[in-house]
Amino acid sequence: MSYLEGHRQRLRDRFNGSGLGAFEEHEVLELLLTYAVPRKDVKPIAHALLERFGSLSNTLDAKAADLVTVDGVGESAATLLHAMPALTRRYLRDRWGHRPRMNTQQDLARFAVDELATANNEVFLLIVLTHENHVLRSIPLHEGTITSAPVYPRLVVEAALRHHAAKVVFAHNHPGGTAQPSSEDVEVTNTLCGVFNALGIPVIDHIIVAGPRTFSMAEAGLLARNDVAGAVQ
Repeated sequence: MSYLEGHRQRLRDRFNGSGLGAFEEHEVLELLLTYAVPRKDVKPIAHALLERFGSLSNTLDAKAADLVTVDGVGESAATLLHAMPALTRRYLRDRWGHRPRMNTQQDLARFAVDELATANNEVFLLIVLTHENHVLRSIPLHEGTITSAPVYPRLVVEAALRHHAAKVVFAHNHPGGTAQPSSEDVEVTNTLCGVFNALGIPVIDHIIVAGPRTFSMAEAGLLARNDVAGAVQ
């Protein structure tokens, strides 16, 4: 076995033995690149990617068209790297199963964290529930910059009605920030609550996600009065 083959095998053995916990960022990229770049030392490519994009997450979030501009990264390698965030989202969603039931506010919070786990910009999410609190749809309606996501009540209502919502939950993320709501968050939420209250559709919560941290506007008493509201239970 050549040195190159031995190095690749050692990376795979380390991963199979103890996961990625002890891996440096460049080693994670090396491991991935071994499956797309044959018969070539991928360590310089991994370092070049980190130098170009700044971090592991930025590299995986980069567009394939940008990745291939790095020397040594071909179409196959770019596609593999670019697929990682989408694969993560698909895995997290699939782990919940078909039409998962949200039995508690904590279930809703964990679901929102998983749905927004790989979002870099601020995303507004509409979670559509049945009367029995099963998730019918989780719909990203708006994506904004890293500091804002415009929310248009008409589009939110149309999406809820289109998917026959019995109840709804709102969620959005604060990338790199705090899970505390802004005054704009509270204002938009109360506007939406008023509209949904008029339609007879309970608004269960608006959950703000910041990494693994969450903030429940329902638990904090920040939802506008909703005559038809009913907590998940």
